[in-house]
Amino acid sequence: MTVDLAGWAGYLQAAVDNRREVQGIEAQIGSLSIDDAYAIQAALIENRLAAGDSLAGAKLGLTSKAKQEQMGVDEPAYGWVPASTVLGDDAEVVLGELIHPRVEPEFVFLMGQALAGADATAEQVLDATESVVGGIEVIDSRYEAFKFTLPDVIADNTSAARVAIGAYGVGPREVDLRAVTCTFTIDDEDVGSATGEALLGDPAECVAMLVRHLAKYDRGLEAGWLVMAGAPLGAQPLSVGTVATASYSHFGSVTVRGV
Repeated sequence: MTVDLAGWAGYLQAAVDNRREVQGIEAQIGSLSIDDAYAIQAALIENRLAAGDSLAGAKLGLTSKAKQEQMGVDEPAYGWVPASTVLGDDAEVVLGELIHPRVEPEFVFLMGQALAGADATAEQVLDATESVVGGIEVIDSRYEAFKFTLPDVIADNTSAARVAIGAYGVGPREVDLRAVTCTFTIDDEDVGSATGEALLGDPAECVAMLVRHLAKYDRGLEAGWLVMAGAPLGAQPLSVGTVATASYSHFGSVTVRGV
């Protein structure tokens, strides 16, 4: 079966533009391969760039067991960070621009050097990284009831919507990133705590997985990009008036407010 890549990319972009949830792609066509899902994602991003956006970086999703269990999948997904979606470390999120947003803490690598290659390692990631900071990603699946298959979420650019980036970080070798602790609070209520080790054992290895994935498409990470290694904790709903704060043992804190 030939998949209408451009058509499905337009379908997902229309969901963003119209701020309405839509039915999953697989539910409509029966099966969507991972390769076709990434091709839809690529078409979606090309449309964004053609409309004047640019890339600020790349991201991984579903890199913790907590997230995989929450979403019912068993492997990571990879996507892109449009520059228009990047916010500061104390940010307001306009919920009228989104469908059903959720928030989750993130480990974010700021790249000092480009990195590419099918054999990329965690050590090479650390060598190429300028600093590691905390963040909060606002995810906003375009699918009905926030339910999707792995190919669905890949096509949807891993539910990317907004990301708040911390102002304070550390050099990549100043601390064992696996031991950095993140505590997540919603309206001053502690909803979870985890270390970097929750990201499939090592945040730097997650980024190396992304580099190896991009090598399949003759791409890599660029100097100056940010890379979201993933969320160590499950996502929480974001409503008007909600204040979410991710506090990191070595990265300071990041806050977003729903308005």
